[in-house]
Amino acid sequence: MGVINILLDIKSILFGTLGGGFGQIVSSVLTIFILIDLFKTFVDYREHEEIRITYVTDATILIVMHEIAAGVYAQRFDYQFILGLSILLFSLGIIRALDVKYTPK
Repeated sequence: MGVINILLDIKSILFGTLGGGFGQIVSSVLTIFILIDLFKTFVDYREHEEIRITYVTDATILIVMHEIAAGVYAQRFDYQFILGLSILLFSLGIIRALDVKYTPK
């Protein structure tokens, strides 16, 4: 359903304004990636009865990227918002890197 929605949004880029349609497509693609990562987390929990921090941090990084994309296209950034998201992305990147380097297995 999400891919069909993205394909329909491509029509708005071709026949409408470039800015609005492109922002909608970026937002839709990131939303699909978020849902895929969350689905992987639930499936992994069901199979192994544990939640891997890698899937959770990936989903959270995608959520932050979604908010950045939405903020860029809505042009509603102030310096506190950018600073907060930068610190969050930096800390999530460190957590992700440490998780890859020091896996419990």
